Amino acid sequence: MKRIPVIISLGFLWLIGFGPAFAQAADKASFVSFQQFLQEVRIARSETFESAQGMKAQSKVEFGKMRQHILSLYAGVDVAHSFLLDDQVFDCVPVAQQPSVRQLGLDKVELEAPSPTLPDSAQNPSEPNVGSDSPLTQGLQDAFGNAVNCAEGTIPFRRVTLQEMTRFRTLEEFLHKIPDEKGLPGDEAPKTPVASHKYAHAYQVVKNYGGNSWLSLWSPGVDTTLGQVFSLSQHWYAGGSGKKTQTVEGGWQVYPAKYGTSKAALFIYWTADNYTKTGCYNLDCAGFVQTNSNWALGGTWTNYSTRGGPQFSFQMQWNLIDGRWWLFLQGSGNFEAVGYYPASLYRGGRLAHFADRVDYGGETVGTTRWSPMGSGAFASAGSGQAAYQSRIFYIKTPTIPDGGAWTSLKVAQPSPSCYRLIFAPFSGTNTDGSYFYFGGPGGGTC
Repeated sequence: MKRIPVIISLGFLWLIGFGPAFAQAADKASFVSFQQFLQEVRIARSETFESAQGMKAQSKVEFGKMRQHILSLYAGVDVAHSFLLDDQVFDCVPVAQQPSVRQLGLDKVELEAPSPTLPDSAQNPSEPNVGSDSPLTQGLQDAFGNAVNCAEGTIPFRRVTLQEMTRFRTLEEFLHKIPDEKGLPGDEAPKTPVASHKYAHAYQVVKNYGGNSWLSLWSPGVDTTLGQVFSLSQHWYAGGSGKKTQTVEGGWQVYPAKYGTSKAALFIYWTADNYTKTGCYNLDCAGFVQTNSNWALGGTWTNYSTRGGPQFSFQMQWNLIDGRWWLFLQGSGNFEAVGYYPASLYRGGRLAHFADRVDYGGETVGTTRWSPMGSGAFASAGSGQAAYQSRIFYIKTPTIPDGGAWTSLKVAQPSPSCYRLIFAPFSGTNTDGSYFYFGGPGGGTC
């Protein structure tokens, strides 16, 4: 299939039905500018979507909520540059105009980032961490000749479209980590066989201010025709319990219904009330304040690991300092502060002060079958074959440079016929720090 028709069908299918003017534009396969996009959202009608493939919006009322949500995200926003990255449009939004600043009523954006924390005994790792850099730093151009980058002082804001939102029944579903489900792994197997989440993860109950790991970067196949929904590798930092459970999360995720691509994308997520009313991915609602122009939340990479071939990874750290949950990312260069969740999001709850659990690993979601996790190989396949997370430490003292402590994680693999995890704690001579291999092929009997 040629690239340009894919762009139209995935990014702008919802525009079909607006008459001859749009038909002419579609024939020319022109790039949809930011202002044109907003105008088309304003005049969009639910009837246009009723026959669209993947359409799930359950009513005209919900469609209207979705449309209003998009318009509220972009109210008062000026965009001078946009580009396409793997069939997703990113608009370069001035830092001070992003929704989290406007909608949270922040007086200022903290641009002076703290330094990331190191473990208390740093050594060079033996696992080949070949950092996979953000595409926005590689001098690329998209199919329309647009530079794939944003100028300093602006951030890459993934364009939220009605085509994406109407693949969910309600606005609330769109904002949830996964429709009608929670997103934090439990310690044991699910209580009911119809539970859709499957995990291979490792956790530690310990007071912390965030943590760190290198995540090997894979892009496992997720077949939505088989009821598979997503596959990911991530961090969870959690506090509280029951309805007061709060998290800050991040990693990579293959989620075709959301991102419209089969490739793994960078993601973050948060909730202040156990995934009930608060939280969203990336910049899809007010929450995360991005300050860095180099990393595209919701964007894909140009390199992924292959079994028996080149291995790629990136380093992620979450660090609660001075009332902000800072996100740091690293490819082949230095750690970069990407932005932060204001601790005020947690409304005085546990994560406004610290977290009491760190958790790392893989998760898949499905209805009748579950996709591969990681590389698709079981953990026992080891280096070059299985997915891993390495140099895993939690932050016990965020105010000193070497305030990280190596994790001593408890393994939970409630679906061992499909997914497994092997953890190795830091031994004093292990140059990878604490690490694990994880993953598996998935299937229909997980």
